[in-house]
Amino acid sequence: MIPAFGADTALLLIDVQVGVDVLKHWGGPTGRRNNPNAESVMLDVLAAWREVGRQVAFTRHDSRETASPLKLALPTGAQKPGFETMADDLVVSKDVNSAFVGTSLEVGLRRRGINRLVVAGFFTNFCVETTTRMAGNLGFDTYLVHDGCAATNRIGPNAVDHDAELVHEMSVANLHGEFCTAITGADAASLLVGDARHLDRVQGNE
Repeated sequence: MIPAFGADTALLLIDVQVGVDVLKHWGGPTGRRNNPNAESVMLDVLAAWREVGRQVAFTRHDSRETASPLKLALPTGAQKPGFETMADDLVVSKDVNSAFVGTSLEVGLRRRGINRLVVAGFFTNFCVETTTRMAGNLGFDTYLVHDGCAATNRIGPNAVDHDAELVHEMSVANLHGEFCTAITGADAASLLVGDARHLDRVQGNE
């Protein structure tokens, strides 16, 4: 069973910025992503969080890399439509993959009494995975909304073009049961109103 998400549970949306759609930057000439419904899932979960007045947190990536579209000074650094932040949200800017490195995120969450995190965003294999791993290591009871994330294809050192869906699925598999419990967006929303007796919490590394 997974107990209901209470006031100690925050939704963390990672890098939901326009620049994630510049697919050639992330996946090369054949750049493509999986899960075109990720934004819709995230918006549904965000709406559920807003409706019950629970804590929402955002990361915004401000890359160190010269060619990156994820720079806050560029139009592509802007939040995607529908993901605008509000006054009570916890918002941090980061320039590395983990949302906890070089930011005030952990302190901000602890001060708000948050010890459970529900994570979604971009990209599954980059900042989502790194942040989720670290959240688990820091002792947060962590849940990954796997259908509210997306990845792009990746070109390996042997020039093999690994499909975006495979990259996504492997990241989720690496995280689930070790650093977090992977759930759907629908599960995340329903946990705001009651326990999920049909689901098992499987976070390890504790």
